[in-house]
Amino acid sequence: MTNQTKSSSTALLVAISFMGSSAIPLLSANSAFAQTTFNDVPTGYWAQTFIQELASRDIIKGFPDGGFRPNEPVTRAQFAAMVSKAINKAPVRGGVSFVDVASNYWAATAIQTSYTTGFLSGYPGNVFEPNQNIPRVQVLVSLANGLNYSVSQAPETILQTYADASGIPNYARNSVASATENRLVVNYPNVQFLNPNQTATRAEVAAFIYQALVRSGQANAIASPYLVGQVNTPPVQNQVRIPAGNTIAVQYAKDKILLGPDEKVPLSLAVPQNITNSQGAVLIPAGTQVVGELRTVSGGAQFFASELVFADGQRRAINATSKVVTTTERVDKGVSVGGLIRNAALGAAAAAAISAVTGDRALATEEILGGAGIGTLLGLFLGRDSVTLASVNPNTDLVITLNSDLLL
Repeated sequence: MTNQTKSSSTALLVAISFMGSSAIPLLSANSAFAQTTFNDVPTGYWAQTFIQELASRDIIKGFPDGGFRPNEPVTRAQFAAMVSKAINKAPVRGGVSFVDVASNYWAATAIQTSYTTGFLSGYPGNVFEPNQNIPRVQVLVSLANGLNYSVSQAPETILQTYADASGIPNYARNSVASATENRLVVNYPNVQFLNPNQTATRAEVAAFIYQALVRSGQANAIASPYLVGQVNTPPVQNQVRIPAGNTIAVQYAKDKILLGPDEKVPLSLAVPQNITNSQGAVLIPAGTQVVGELRTVSGGAQFFASELVFADGQRRAINATSKVVTTTERVDKGVSVGGLIRNAALGAAAAAAISAVTGDRALATEEILGGAGIGTLLGLFLGRDSVTLASVNPNTDLVITLNSDLLL
């Protein structure tokens, strides 16, 4: 996966903060080390990749107990806080005083911002209902309207994709159609049912927000069977489906990759030989790039693949991961840096750790994955006599397994 810009000015940098909850998620928009796995988001969970990808960008956070609480509902105030953090947009209308939002209410500023920028509105009588759980349809309307989505055909034609389209309120039909055509909608467990009036969960909001990032070009598409496609997209003839559970071998130019604690780095691997079907037809040619991130996770390091890039420039979303690699390498004061990093690539944290422990300040920058500087990370490791790094042999450790079907 390409390295994504993570700055406060990013148009859709979303920090999902539920400050009105009794237990508040951990929040640190500029944290160097992001938690990307949660004890209640198991492998294979329908929104696992959406949640992990946002977490890897420090866009969403979990709770102090290590969970994400994916099925917990989201209130209108909480969603207002998300929108106000998410989108850098100039006001489109003046403010309003909501009779049920006190000036010292925790989300008062966020609610006012979400109103003036056109993302949320109140009810008659200047009522906002901040503690009311927000339905899925209101989330989609908010994002579609605030991001100025439009449709290229009759909204009712687009809405025919939903078996429960009759349940979409009249006020929301145009906005839901535009959200659908712009590939914002993710429906679990049945892609044909929007469940518009059902309360939105944290997992569902994460999926909607990630799709907004994809639509704006700030994130790579995720292959999900629950993503609603554009109705006016013609069917792909002779589309090939490689089922979930299949594995793909990969290779890398270096013999070793070292990662520091809680580190994630962009990484592109290559398919070493043609992948064919039973008739011998080439499905994935040798040399195809597998783009993603290598991250330290609980218990070791793991590669998360997000995209295939073919030699002709075509791209396909892929949802696949390697096993968790548990190999480590200890770096002690006085060790030979040359031998340690020979034919190796390093994450910035690993490079900073090696430099701080060994005293060698001349690590070659071309060996640092992502091109990150290590100077700002040195302070984390200064004074240590040793440090343990995750050590990955990319040519043997990073065989990836498809978590969902791959469409080619």
